Amino acid sequence: MSTATRTIDGTETPVAGVWAIDPSHTTVEFIGRHLVFTKVRGRFTDVSGSVTISDDPNASAVEVTLDAGSLTTGNADRDGHLRSADFFDVESHPQITFKSTNVAWKGSEGSVTGDLTVRGVTKPITLDVELGGVVTDPWGGDRAVFSARGEVNREDWGLTWNMPLEKGGLLVSKNIQFEIETEIVLQK
Repeated sequence: MSTATRTIDGTETPVAGVWAIDPSHTTVEFIGRHLVFTKVRGRFTDVSGSVTISDDPNASAVEVTLDAGSLTTGNADRDGHLRSADFFDVESHPQITFKSTNVAWKGSEGSVTGDLTVRGVTKPITLDVELGGVVTDPWGGDRAVFSARGEVNREDWGLTWNMPLEKGGLLVSKNIQFEIETEIVLQK
C-alpha cells in the first residue's frame, strides 16, 4: 500500500503530482509479423519521461522519449536493419517521442491520445491504459504501475520498406502492436 493515493469515484488512484518514469522498471515492446504468420518482438531499452497527474485525472499529461538506437529484437542483423534508413533511420532521427494531447480516465482504466514522432513525422495515436496499483517501495518511494497497449500502421511514419512474398502478402506487417509496462515514481 501507499500513502500517495486518493479515492476517485470509488477507485484508489495516484495523488496529483509529477511522477517520473523509472527506466529500469519500464518496457516498451513492439510486435510485428514476419512472413505473414510469425510474431517478432522487439523493445526499446532506453526510455525516459514523466507523467503529470492532475487533480482532475482527465487533465493529466504524459511525455516519453525513447532512444531509437536502443531497440533490440535479439538478432543483431535484424536490429541493424531496423536501425538503418530502411526503418527507423537512427542516425538522422535518434529519438522517438510521445506527448499526450488528451486523457480520458474512468476508474482504473482509460485512454491517452497524443502525438507520436518517429523519423521526424508526427501523427496522433491512442493508447488503452490500465492502472495496476500504487505502492510504496522498500526505500520509501511511492510508485504507480500502468500498462498500455495500442496498434499503428508503421507506414504512417515513413517506415515503408518491405518485400512482397511469392504467394501473396508482405515480408513485414504494416500493422505493429505495442505493449508498455511502466512504473512511475512520485517526485517529492
